[in-house]
Amino acid sequence: MPAVLDARAIFEVLAEHDVDYVVVGGLAVQTHGFMRGTVDLDIIPRPGLVNLSRLGEALAAMGARMYRATGDVNVADPHLLLRAGFVPVMTDHGRFDVMNIRTTAGAPKRYEDLRERALELELDGLQVVVVGLDDLIRMKRAAGREQDLADIRALTALDQDLEREAGGST
Repeated sequence: MPAVLDARAIFEVLAEHDVDYVVVGGLAVQTHGFMRGTVDLDIIPRPGLVNLSRLGEALAAMGARMYRATGDVNVADPHLLLRAGFVPVMTDHGRFDVMNIRTTAGAPKRYEDLRERALELELDGLQVVVVGLDDLIRMKRAAGREQDLADIRALTALDQDLEREAGGST
């Protein structure tokens, strides 16, 4: 079990398998300007069976297994990935959580809407798609955990701080 998340290695495997996904969670928070620690990579994949088959192949290539499961679960099964609301896995490159757009609180109803508003970034030659700020805040507000609420405060405080520095009123 790896001690540290190697998100770049996971991104490489996802790219090799042509998986369509959007990064959400802690790495998305970092992308939007608030540096905080995270122990896993969270994604919402395009929900079609073709894409989920590619994701399943990528998970198999990374040695993915259900995180903290007591039984044997085939996390590479695209039908499981389609039905499950949340699939936490441990890979050769660290923790990796697969979330379902239909069951993720605060997410848009359609993957296309999430993807259209997302940021497309290049990371050392790899294209990485990260959830847009408004969608990220909506999902974090709907989840309502203390970490999510702290993330919202930090992300929105950044705008207020910038406006104050520019001489605006807040």
